[in-house]
Amino acid sequence: MKPLRRKPKQLDEEPDLLVASAGGSGMVVAGDRGRDPRRPPHHRGSGTTAITDEAGDLDRTDDRVAVDEQARVRARQIARKLALAQVLHTSRAPRSATGTLVTRRWRGDSDEIDLDATLEAVAANPLPTDDDILVRQRVRRHRSVMIVVDISGSARGEQVRTAAATVGALVGELSRDSVGVIAFWSDAALISPLGEPVVPDRVVDQLLTLPAQGLTNVAFALSTAADELRGAPRADARVLLLSDCVHNAGPDPRTMASTLPRLDVLLDTSGEHDADLGRDLADVGHGRCIPIVDHHGVAPALRRIFAS
Repeated sequence: MKPLRRKPKQLDEEPDLLVASAGGSGMVVAGDRGRDPRRPPHHRGSGTTAITDEAGDLDRTDDRVAVDEQARVRARQIARKLALAQVLHTSRAPRSATGTLVTRRWRGDSDEIDLDATLEAVAANPLPTDDDILVRQRVRRHRSVMIVVDISGSARGEQVRTAAATVGALVGELSRDSVGVIAFWSDAALISPLGEPVVPDRVVDQLLTLPAQGLTNVAFALSTAADELRGAPRADARVLLLSDCVHNAGPDPRTMASTLPRLDVLLDTSGEHDADLGRDLADVGHGRCIPIVDHHGVAPALRRIFAS
């Protein structure tokens, strides 16, 4: 494999993994994940108690997450264009992400009637019931999906907004799967651990609240995703990376990508990007790399990625 186009900066310290604080009002550094265990955990900002003689007013503005309504609208537009499959919890279900089209008895959850099968069932029953209405549905297996989002300094405002909208659309569409969300720069933030309930609008707002900052450490983000997927069946586990792949800090991410069950890359080409690295990551991760320019290309790209 060819050397990286850019020589990444070697970090002096292990990157930090941020997680939600106990009260859920902010992010703090995880105690022993993603850092040297000899270094004590610390909080962003001051975590100590102090006393002052000054009077002050209670300000709760920090407890509220700023809303970017345009990003929310964009997320819903993407979601409407997505058509991923219904989940089926059975060992006999096919592994295809979009599933296999099968004929089933109607239970009020499909409007695509299998006309030939229904006519045959009705013809054999002089008093047909709802059980004689047969429909076509797609079925697939339960998946574990980690969505990894680049919010580093190389990502511009529109790139981050599109990425946030994409994540919001996906977590809504994959609501019956186990889904986790990671945002990253030189460090990473575990926005939602794998399998915890995720509210689409809230995850959009959380991603947009984090400032685009720092260098781009793709390797650490993929390592964090691998940690979250540990224990999930490999056949049903995958990572989706949303990034321009301008990796400029930390070790070669292709090494970590090769250990993942599957890695797909949604490559943002609207600004500076590294298509060669994006393709390499997908190749060693047994997935696909699909370039996008703006949010209009997201839904078709995701359908291609989740179709295999």
